[in-house]
Amino acid sequence: MKVDVILGLQWGDEGKGKIVDALAPQYDIIARFQGGPNAGHTIIFNSRKFVLHSVPSGIFRSNILNIIGNGVVLDPFIFFQEIDAIREAGFDPSSNLLISRSAHFIMPSHRLLDAVNEAAMGEKKIGSTLKGIGPCYTDKYKRSGLRVGELEHNGFQTEYESRREIHMKLIAASGVDYRGILLDGLPFDEYEQEWLKAAHKMKQFRIAATEIEINKSMAAGKKVLAEGAQGTLLDVDFGSYPFVTSSNTMTGGVCTGLGVAPSHVGKVFGIFKAYCTRVGNGPFPTELFDDMGELLRKNGNEFGATTGRPRRTGWLDMPALRYSVMLNGVTDLIMTKADVLTGLETIKVCDAYKCADKLYDMPDIPAGCKPDLIIKEMNGWSADITTTTQANQLPPALTEYSRFVEKSAGAHLSYISTGPDREQIIKL
Repeated sequence: MKVDVILGLQWGDEGKGKIVDALAPQYDIIARFQGGPNAGHTIIFNSRKFVLHSVPSGIFRSNILNIIGNGVVLDPFIFFQEIDAIREAGFDPSSNLLISRSAHFIMPSHRLLDAVNEAAMGEKKIGSTLKGIGPCYTDKYKRSGLRVGELEHNGFQTEYESRREIHMKLIAASGVDYRGILLDGLPFDEYEQEWLKAAHKMKQFRIAATEIEINKSMAAGKKVLAEGAQGTLLDVDFGSYPFVTSSNTMTGGVCTGLGVAPSHVGKVFGIFKAYCTRVGNGPFPTELFDDMGELLRKNGNEFGATTGRPRRTGWLDMPALRYSVMLNGVTDLIMTKADVLTGLETIKVCDAYKCADKLYDMPDIPAGCKPDLIIKEMNGWSADITTTTQANQLPPALTEYSRFVEKSAGAHLSYISTGPDREQIIKL
């Protein structure tokens, strides 16, 4: 068997959690391959809403094994907030969750470093979620990180303290006063104590070499779905650098984040919103600053699942989408939040960029050129699609919009999400 992949094609927040949860019954294993608590995957079912940050989105299905891969970075304090919420809802994650011993811990001092670095950058700040992601990945690639597998050794506390000391020296040298910085509402010392308690509690879960588990499972005929976080346009190499995340959010990240050979990658499901959103700083060519942008934000409830920050909104950007499809080798497109566009008389799409009288169908415009947008206008629809269950029941204008995107992006559109609930999805 091969491992299928599901990932975002924009700047994150495309609705990956809902889609993974909806497709999960087709798989035996759901595995997160990168990112950390800067992700917010929202799942709604039985009139309840859950936001997952580190736990894979198949956790609510007891017959599916959920794996946190080696490419993920974990904050035990935030992790147990998720676990407690899952348990309060009547689910037992200890029975179907496996954690890689090679995953890295986000330490409290990583979060302090994150906040201090952003403060020092002033107006040039990236717009970090302040979850410690960047400093944690920095330590990983400096070969000085603290891994989950250290919990299996007696010297965990010593290893923790040695790294903490290095971080605190860096913070002191920055000249930024960190004493007023709160971590999830707690002063550093209190947060640290809760963090250490949570870290030791993680031993109640099975910690293993998950790369071996996944490959043995595939060899035994088990079906695996790799779940990505953030989006392609936030990839550390191919995103809008430096306004990116600190990991590889694309198909290639599956190989390094789970220990899967490239030849074992199967279908690649690329998720995109019917419009665009972005959180934090960085370029956003189709961003709307008018009433339409506010309408999309309101109708789409566009506020960060992790930070609560209002998302920037804009029309669908086809050059960026084509780029993401190309980089990931997308085989199947999935459109989410089509219902948010319901009621609009006209829907606009950026079909190309224009710089110095030259058209660009991908974001390879010359440095320093602010592009003009080639906008295509399409008819909107007014019919409520949230209760639609069949493709042939969709409004003709939505079908036309979907076919345009499919043809323009160069990949098959397989599903359309018509609302936030796990049941509101149509297979085309």
